[in-house]
Amino acid sequence: MQPKLDYMSETDPRERDTYQSQQLKNSKAVGVLWGVFTVCFAIINVVIFVQPHWLGDTQQSKGTGHFGLWQACRLVQDGQDVFCEGRLDDFNTITSSAFRAATVFVGLSVITIMLCISCMLLFFFFNSSTIFHVCGWMQLFCSICMLVGVLTFPAGWDSEVVKEVCGSEAKDYSPGQCEVRWAYILAIIGVCDCTVLAILAFVLGTRYVRLLPDQYVSNSSPKQAGDTSINYISERHSLTSQKSNNNLQPPMLVPPICDPERFSEFSHRTGHSKSSWSRDDFESSINNYRL
Repeated sequence: MQPKLDYMSETDPRERDTYQSQQLKNSKAVGVLWGVFTVCFAIINVVIFVQPHWLGDTQQSKGTGHFGLWQACRLVQDGQDVFCEGRLDDFNTITSSAFRAATVFVGLSVITIMLCISCMLLFFFFNSSTIFHVCGWMQLFCSICMLVGVLTFPAGWDSEVVKEVCGSEAKDYSPGQCEVRWAYILAIIGVCDCTVLAILAFVLGTRYVRLLPDQYVSNSSPKQAGDTSINYISERHSLTSQKSNNNLQPPMLVPPICDPERFSEFSHRTGHSKSSWSRDDFESSINNYRL
């Protein structure tokens, strides 16, 4: 079965031009959606990083509290206020080494996705295919960092601070009497989302839409060769001019009509000329040329 583009190259130029215009519009629409979803993922990534709701208590828990990447929040003794410990500017305040590692990797994913959004401004200055590839690699690196953070965080559930809330049953990759909360689930969804965005960026960067068949592509620059509107108009103009030329009748040549009363001095009968044209003969010859 022939590919769609090869089949369209053998059809009418108008149908081929319409099909190519639709493909370009679809590609632009998918590119806009890719940019919108990238911004949405960046917002989700920031929320995941700052919210201390990766792990939390349940009704069967020993204590009351919830934990994030770099924050551990618990109720104080009077049971009225929540006390959170852990700061980004001082990693020693983070309760577990596994939590520190998860904070670093998720933080790298936040920085990377912000750089990816900044690179979108380069679409106005550089080739779109190059920018899509650069953003695709950034998003792939971002998804890997997020995945490492998601897999590293449960390794810190055996810390003493977590056991105070989740009980002594809490250990590595086992929350004990606690349960994972919405921020951790959102981080897992974010890994899948960023991976899909990276694949889509590579697809958009490598997609090639053939604007003209090979026999119409000249040795000019790529911009001139891809300008379908100019080539189609010139081709249509040449066909129209050729049809108009075929319908034209060949011109009829008519010799200039001279004044019948005016004769050259060499046309008068003289004594030296034995044979010359008479006036009647000259007038009849002129009338023969008239239509």
